[in-house]
Amino acid sequence: MRSSRAAMWVVGARLLVLAAVTLTVVGLVGHAVGGVWLTTTVGPTAYLLLAHPEDEASRLRSSLLGHASATGCGLAALAVFGLWDHPSVAEVHRDSLPQIAAQALAVGLTLLLLTVLHAHHPPAAATALLISSGIARPGPPLYGMLAGLALLIALAAVLARIPGAHFERGSRNGG
Repeated sequence: MRSSRAAMWVVGARLLVLAAVTLTVVGLVGHAVGGVWLTTTVGPTAYLLLAHPEDEASRLRSSLLGHASATGCGLAALAVFGLWDHPSVAEVHRDSLPQIAAQALAVGLTLLLLTVLHAHHPPAAATALLISSGIARPGPPLYGMLAGLALLIALAAVLARIPGAHFERGSRNGG
C-alpha cells in the first residue's frame, strides 16, 4: 500500500510537470501571436491525453475527430439559430432561449457524430458549448481555441510517451 501511494505521487508529480510544460507552451505561443490559446476545452483534453494516453478517448483519431466534429456542430448550431453575430453568454451574463437551443443541439449532434464515428472524446462537448455559446465565436477566439487544441494534441502525443507519466490500468481509483 505504501509503495502504491508513493507510485501515485510520482505519477502525479510527473503529470504536474507535463501539464505545466504543455499548457505553458500553448499559452506562450498564443501570447506571442496575440491570441488566447488556453481555453476551457484545453484542460480536459490535456488531462486525457497526458494521464490516460492508452484510452480510446485519448487516441489521436478520437481527439481530432472529436474537436473537429464539435467545431462543425457548434458552428452549424450558431447558423441554424441565427446567432452568428449574437453576443456571447459571457458578455450578456445569461443565455437567451435560442442560445440554450443552440448549445443543446451542438452538444447532442457532437455526441451523435462521435458515436457514429466511434471516436469518443468527452472534452469535445466543451468545444461544442464554447462555440455555440459564442465564447469561442467565429474569428480570433475560435481560431485561437483550435490552434491551442492542435498544439496541445501535438505536444501531448510526444510527452505522454514519457515512461511512468500516466496512470496504469486499474490505478485510477487507487486499485
